[in-house]
Amino acid sequence: MLGPSAHVDTFSRDNLPPFDQWPDLPQVGFEYPDYINCGVELTDRLVEKGFGDRTALIGNGRRRTYKELADWTNRLARALVENYGVTPGNRVLIRSPNNPAMVACWLAATKAGAVVVNTMPMLRAGELTKIVDKAEISLALCDTRIKDELIACAKDSRFLKQVIGFDGTANHDAELDRVALDKPVTFEAVKTGRDDVCLLGFTSGTTGIPKATMHFHRDVLIIADGYAKEVLNVTPDDVFVGSPPLAFTFGLGGLAVFPLRFGAAATLLESATPPNMIEIIEKYRATISFTAPTAYRAMMKAMDEGADLSSLRIAVSAGETLPAPVYEEWTRKTGKPILDGIGATEMLHIFITNRLDDRAPGSTGKAVSGYEAKIVDEDMNELPRGEVGRLAVRGPTGCRYLDDDRQKDYVRDGWNLTGDSFTHDTDGHFHFAARSDDMILSAGYNIAGPEVEAALLSHELVAECAVIGAPDEERGQIVEAYIVLANGADGDEETIRLLQAHVKAMIAPYKYPRSVRFVETLPKTQTGKIQRFRLRDAASS
Repeated sequence: MLGPSAHVDTFSRDNLPPFDQWPDLPQVGFEYPDYINCGVELTDRLVEKGFGDRTALIGNGRRRTYKELADWTNRLARALVENYGVTPGNRVLIRSPNNPAMVACWLAATKAGAVVVNTMPMLRAGELTKIVDKAEISLALCDTRIKDELIACAKDSRFLKQVIGFDGTANHDAELDRVALDKPVTFEAVKTGRDDVCLLGFTSGTTGIPKATMHFHRDVLIIADGYAKEVLNVTPDDVFVGSPPLAFTFGLGGLAVFPLRFGAAATLLESATPPNMIEIIEKYRATISFTAPTAYRAMMKAMDEGADLSSLRIAVSAGETLPAPVYEEWTRKTGKPILDGIGATEMLHIFITNRLDDRAPGSTGKAVSGYEAKIVDEDMNELPRGEVGRLAVRGPTGCRYLDDDRQKDYVRDGWNLTGDSFTHDTDGHFHFAARSDDMILSAGYNIAGPEVEAALLSHELVAECAVIGAPDEERGQIVEAYIVLANGADGDEETIRLLQAHVKAMIAPYKYPRSVRFVETLPKTQTGKIQRFRLRDAASS
């Protein structure tokens, strides 16, 4: 049963899935009042608690205190309502690289009662059009440096009527900034319901019509009050750094929601390369890092050349499973914990994770408090411990697609099916096997590509690798490895035989890569996730 709503524009609530297709959403331990606005909870509320003079955001050469952030977002919210006609429930698209201005626009639109759609700065007009059409967006806020694709989208759009520029460089010299500058620093935020949609997260890697996941005000607070509080134990002295875009919920949680919920500071990088992250860690003594395993490998290599990562107290790895060799090397080199976890846009953030006092290489850990998980077969029967099957999870957040028939594929019997294959051991820890579409069936054997990747990565000649199933007439599929070599090694037949023998010695011999291809780079998303589907498409053709 949904609580009260402040939305005048009822599009989002009208397009929630039918209740019988919802996952179970137990709220034990996460109690919020009927009316709450997460934009207020992450800004003004911190000022009320005495954090006004503490740093909230760092980026583009400036520090912003919590008082400055509250005032800034209140001015912007007034501009959105008074000058651009935003009413509660309207969808507002935001397009920008990671910077404080993007966070401020997101918070301001949320205070105004809007439903925010954060988008990747690399998207082109055609991709933006699909998002605009799906969410029926009429207003977009865009960093003026990257307006062209959005303006091209608006030219022929049935829905998008206004593209308003803001200055992401901290100079405040764009239309939205100038309008907001004349506004008072107070704003009475919309009294949104805890069950009002405040965020539409579009899933990455989707082909065809994009899927939009719908998240409520309470959901945004739950991921902080659950995972960030329980696992990361965030304090006001923490400084966050990371590479995932704010347009993805992994980045929005790790680089905005988590620090702002607890009075900590977030550093925001428009280009979050490993060298840039290292520079920020060293300069601001960052304590919590969010990035992918490939970036951690590059950061460890930089340590050999003098990089100082000693300020970090926790490294969080997600978006791609953390290979055991990376875990072991990080722990050995830094002496600090690296925590693997799994989340999903549909679930908003991480729901299974290692803990500071309960972690091991090759383990994804246990469910975050409030969540439960199990391993099931195709008919939703729970499998015995140790068997590979489909991961099913439920908890206080869960999948609600915007007007999408694929809802009934993701949610069955109240459980969210994430599309991952896992095992569950007798101690209660979950172990990632593969994305369900990354399982390789070769001559009757089920082979998990990430297990082969971990074996390859444990060899000093391998810098990066990706393993897929390539079509084979005799075996159905064979294990095919794409390898980026380290240290200028030669990609010759002798190296292939050496690496094949290494895998056979590390894991069951039948899992070794029968085909090895040496490449300069691997295809990746902006979050550093390897795009294995591109390799599979190439192999199939």
